[in-house]
Amino acid sequence: MRVLLAPDKFKGSLSAAEVADQLAEGLSAAGIDSDRMPLADGGDGSVEAAIAAGFTRHPVTVAGAAGTPSYGQIAVGDGTAVVEVANTCGLTTLPNGRRLPLDASSLGVGQAISQALRFRPHRLVLALGGSASTDGGMGLLAALGFTFADAQGRQLRACGRNSARVHTVDSSRAARLTGVEIVVASDVTNPLLGPNGAAAVYGPQKGATAAEVQFLDAGLHNLVRAFARCGYADAMAVASVAGAGSAGGIGFAALLLGGTIVSGAEYFLDLLEFDRHLSEVDLVVTGEGSIDEQTANGKLPAVLARRAHPVPVVAVAGRSTLSPDQWGPAGFADIYSLGDYTDRDTAGDPELTRQLLTRIGRQIGRTTCA
Repeated sequence: MRVLLAPDKFKGSLSAAEVADQLAEGLSAAGIDSDRMPLADGGDGSVEAAIAAGFTRHPVTVAGAAGTPSYGQIAVGDGTAVVEVANTCGLTTLPNGRRLPLDASSLGVGQAISQALRFRPHRLVLALGGSASTDGGMGLLAALGFTFADAQGRQLRACGRNSARVHTVDSSRAARLTGVEIVVASDVTNPLLGPNGAAAVYGPQKGATAAEVQFLDAGLHNLVRAFARCGYADAMAVASVAGAGSAGGIGFAALLLGGTIVSGAEYFLDLLEFDRHLSEVDLVVTGEGSIDEQTANGKLPAVLARRAHPVPVVAVAGRSTLSPDQWGPAGFADIYSLGDYTDRDTAGDPELTRQLLTRIGRQIGRTTCA
């Protein structure tokens, strides 16, 4: 029996590659061969997943969310460059983890894009999960040569705090992306503005108070009006597109550059050639840190299960709230939860997570693969 190990990361604990390695060790102990295909859904870990699939790793030094140096990486292969927010200017780049809802910037991911363009890719994949800012993508655009100024003509730092002050946007010196397909990998469907927008829905997760959420949303409204005044007549329509609010509005900026928003889970399954791997196996083992009632709504394990059918899929999770009668409708033949093997919290305990994944891999080999 041949098994394909295709998990996402266990956030805060192990990368997707590490999860696959531990499951493979357990399966091997049970005498079962496996292939490993670490996955991502457009969030943090997307670059690592591309590297595991054969892309080349390129280190980049950029501005983190707070402006301090951040040492991230991009992945380049076969004319495609993968750049992610999380490892350039995401929440993990904030000094001491202190949230900066007004002052965090997306500048770093724009700088990473500039470095990726040196490899002359024909496709640029932006993975938007894990963002720290709500700047409408001002930082990203600033790194590509856009400038933002107030009513007095003074140039503004690109951050959420200054979005309310933007009066003019100048793109005359911006980098030209002619011939580059921009793919925005995100499963967020929120628009940029309003009660379902970037500030209202995701601002609190980035440390914004209720008053700061209102301030940021008003700033984003002003930013869109400034774009409309300065040559982007369809800016308001772009702001209303599903996904424009992803990553604090980086989705909006990417759309202005001509990007297309796609399902992160579907896109990375295609990018990493999941269907080709699937044709050679009898069972797929997937998983992520948490599986719950929301998993069926476009989360990677459920998308994978639909793609894999009729090949059976077993899921492994740090925690699962699905009852056995919900497994089948969600696409899973079985679900193994680390929480069923310990009373300890595995989310912040990588070593315990490794031990339990190996144990579960062995159990899958002895039962499901028997």
